[in-house]
Amino acid sequence: MAKTEKCVVVLSGGPDSSTVAYWAKSEGYDVYAMTYRYGQIGTKEISYASKIAESLGVPIKVLDLSSLREIFKGVTSLCDEGIPMTSSFSKPIIVPFRNAIFLSIAVAYAVSIGAKKVFYGAQGSDEPFYPDCRREFYKSFEKTAQLGTESEITIEAPFSSMLKSEVIKLGAKLGVPFQLTWSCYLNEQEHCGKCESCINRKRAFKEAAIPDPTEYME
Repeated sequence: MAKTEKCVVVLSGGPDSSTVAYWAKSEGYDVYAMTYRYGQIGTKEISYASKIAESLGVPIKVLDLSSLREIFKGVTSLCDEGIPMTSSFSKPIIVPFRNAIFLSIAVAYAVSIGAKKVFYGAQGSDEPFYPDCRREFYKSFEKTAQLGTESEITIEAPFSSMLKSEVIKLGAKLGVPFQLTWSCYLNEQEHCGKCESCINRKRAFKEAAIPDPTEYME
């Protein structure tokens, strides 16, 4: 009997990456999840990523990259409380080259466990705003990873052509426990309901016509 193919999923704890993890498991992959502490204010997402991994019965590694906050301070509102958190997209929401950092480590992990695929949760609604969520970025990065590892490793964002609402629909079909996902950029007891990520989450559930199990502060 052929061995199940391994994959590494970059799991942020949000609905998009959680759907990727559930999709990969449904496709028959042996899933290994990774999440990162990178100096973000919303560290609650880390525990939610662990909850999703537990719900799937897959291992997860939490990488401590919190010293990156020294780089991102003064640059992004996700890591610096002194920068206003906006309700719509603004340049300070971007964490510079974040996905490249995450994917680099995920590639190293994949090689170490004999996995040939790395998946992450970039989706079509993010493409206009985030350069490291675009297909041209991750395919270019894939080529770099292949050259740097002398392997045929592939990097994919399986939902890069789908809107966030479509990802929510798929996640519902796959049985993703959305109540165990976290989107808020802040670190309160509940989702704030007014940061850009919370607004996008609300909109996606509404457009998907899927009940939103999230408790928002407003």
